[in-house]
Amino acid sequence: MSKINVKDLELKGKKVIIRCDFNVPLDDDLNITDDMRIQGALPTLKYVLAQEPAKMILMSHLGRPKGEVIEKMRLIPVANRLKELLGEDVLMLDDCIGDDVKASIANSSARVVVLENLRFHKEETKNDPAFAEQLASLADVYVNDAFGTAHRAHASTEGITKFLRSAAGFLLEKEISYLGKAVQNPEKPFVVILGGAKVSDKILLIENLLKKADAILIGGGMAYTFLKAQGKNVGNSLLEADKIDIAKDLLVKAKEAGVNIVLSSDFMVVDNFDNKDSLKLVTDIEDGWEGLDIGPATRAKFKEVLSTAKTVVWNGPVGVFEIDAYAQGTKEIAEYLATLKGVTTIVGGGDSAAAVSKFGVDDKMTHISTGGGASLEYLEGKVLPGIEALTDK
Repeated sequence: MSKINVKDLELKGKKVIIRCDFNVPLDDDLNITDDMRIQGALPTLKYVLAQEPAKMILMSHLGRPKGEVIEKMRLIPVANRLKELLGEDVLMLDDCIGDDVKASIANSSARVVVLENLRFHKEETKNDPAFAEQLASLADVYVNDAFGTAHRAHASTEGITKFLRSAAGFLLEKEISYLGKAVQNPEKPFVVILGGAKVSDKILLIENLLKKADAILIGGGMAYTFLKAQGKNVGNSLLEADKIDIAKDLLVKAKEAGVNIVLSSDFMVVDNFDNKDSLKLVTDIEDGWEGLDIGPATRAKFKEVLSTAKTVVWNGPVGVFEIDAYAQGTKEIAEYLATLKGVTTIVGGGDSAAAVSKFGVDDKMTHISTGGGASLEYLEGKVLPGIEALTDK
């Protein structure tokens, strides 16, 4: 990596401000339902504390408050969880900038400080220089460990780097290491599994991966646009009619590049999304029926291709995995990936991460990205502003 990391910074006696991704799901009682993102930040936080800083100041967003103070989007549950995980007193502040914030930090004996939700200020997402400078004024050095927001040029990810020496945390570095290798120099054969609802979300990704991949397995809602491009019936299945020509073009490009694109050949269909009792297996989708999962023959074909892989990137479930009746395809692929030996398996955040977690195989994956949108853009070959802005080695 061409950027400095947290180990390159002198931290002893310094005030260190760290951008984390604590955008965790909360239930109605404001209990954290999944703390994966907090756990992901721990190696960096524990390392920093071991260097005896004067203060470790943590900042994050939570939800989309759009520049307003929303009580249920306060970071108090995160601060409470950090207190448990770090075994340290944690000072939770009710704002992220201003003289009161500075005074509270100076007067507290706590080494760990959590600033209130950055996005309570609209200046955060606008990358306002004055707001970024106020955040920077709280500390001596800056660490970005929030890969999930690295694709956004916000005040806490890009703006702040103009005022402080800026390094990558361990989580950010790990993400770049795994995803970067997959994009630049994957061990072959390199197989990509793509799912999710829309082709439009994955066009740039497919175009970039056609230069690297040996095979691309396409399931989920996006598969039906490709099938339609091949002249197949898709019934009432999800279809982006305005993307059929793009799908045709991608299939031609794949053929020219010698990339094996594998589409569904059998389908689990229903006559109505809510009518699970109508679920049946077909090889041709009739009018009035909707495909919601890949069938057994497709699962077997996907596994056959995966059995030869040395690197696998998975972005997007291959069916409606949130509903058990339509989850079998995604479940089998997740479980099969977990059995592969000597293979680098990278799961690209978002729904794919939720799927491997649901089926209890998350600990069997080589790397699960903490950033859905960021991992997608990185795999598309885009430059992420939050990484680009860090201090060069």
